[in-house]
Amino acid sequence: MDYRLPKKERLHSQKLIKELFDKGSSFFLYPFKVIYLPLEGEEEANQVLFSVSKRKIRKAVHRNYLKRRMKEAYRLNKSILINGKNNKKLIAFVYVAPGLEEFHKIQSKVQKVLNRLADRQGANRNDDEEKK
Repeated sequence: MDYRLPKKERLHSQKLIKELFDKGSSFFLYPFKVIYLPLEGEEEANQVLFSVSKRKIRKAVHRNYLKRRMKEAYRLNKSILINGKNNKKLIAFVYVAPGLEEFHKIQSKVQKVLNRLADRQGANRNDDEEKK
């Protein structure tokens, strides 16, 4: 398993970000709001975006701290999502809690989010197979 988080796995295209927020589905798992959109095309990997509200977390140092922790938790647990080739997604993790959380809490929630996304991905794959 490759535990890196290269640029091709980070969501940085303004066009894709707009599409994700316009057309994506979302769910809430405290302290995250997760927005996701299945990819249509030949993208090689899931692409992820991490966001922390300036309104909720005032200091840039704390926002950067949370984004680093979120990236680390995702990087260590992204293997949960890797099950097949036609299951790539755009994913946005939006931190909505008013204060700082410790890494172990963030990591456990990221694991739950990834498990939920993997379950939905499996359900979508089963629906596609039934249609054939």
